[in-house]
Amino acid sequence: MFDAIKGQLIVSCQALPDEPLHGSEFMGRMAYAAMLGGAKAIRANGINDIREIKKSVSLPIIGIIKADYRSSEVFITPTEKEVDLLAEEGVEMIAIDATDRVRPNRQTLQEFFPSIRNRYPNQLFMADCSTLEEGIEAYKLGFDCVATTLSGYTSQTKDRSLPDMDLMKQLVNELPLPIIAEGGIQTPEQLRELFTIGIHAAVVGSAITRPLEITRRFVKSLP
Repeated sequence: MFDAIKGQLIVSCQALPDEPLHGSEFMGRMAYAAMLGGAKAIRANGINDIREIKKSVSLPIIGIIKADYRSSEVFITPTEKEVDLLAEEGVEMIAIDATDRVRPNRQTLQEFFPSIRNRYPNQLFMADCSTLEEGIEAYKLGFDCVATTLSGYTSQTKDRSLPDMDLMKQLVNELPLPIIAEGGIQTPEQLRELFTIGIHAAVVGSAITRPLEITRRFVKSLP
C-alpha cells in the first residue's frame, strides 16, 4: 500500500450527520468520483460507508470509526470495539487517534495499542497525531505511519494554523517511517508545497468532498 500511495493524493470521504451529503450512498459516489479524478486511496468513516465505497472503488481504504464516549475526548477509532469492526471488514489500513489524551476506560495509548498490535500483526495502522512527541511515541509503539490529522484539534494545538507544515517537517526529519500530511490542505498549491518537505502522501478532505464548507468559504470571500 505504501508504494501505491507514495507521492500521491488520498481523499477523505466523510460527511457529518447534519450535512446534506451525509449517507453511505453519497459517500460511495464521492469516493468513486475521487478515484476517477486520480486519488490513490480513500479515507472513510464507518462500516456502512466503507462497504458502499467498496462496491465501486478498487482503491485501498484507510478506515476509521468515529465514536463519542463521555469519558474521553478521543473519538477516532477510540476502543478495541471499533478496531475489531474495521479489521473484520478488511480495510487496508486502520487510523487511530494517537494523541496523548486519555482514552475511554481511562486507558493511555501505551496501554491500548500494544495489545491491538499483537492481535493484528499483519494489519496496517496509521497514527493520527497532533504533536511531534505523539508521533515519536507512535513510532515506538509500532504504528506503520504517522499522520498530522489532529494538529489544530487538541487543546495544546488549537491555535496552530493549518496545514501544519512545521509539524510535518519535524516528523519527516525525526522519524524513519512514512509521514502522511493531513489537516487543512485547501489548494493544489499547498499540496505541491507539502511534498517538497518529504512527506510520503497527503490526505485532503473538506476542500474536495464537503460542498457545504466549500461554498461557505467562497461566500466569505465576497466583497
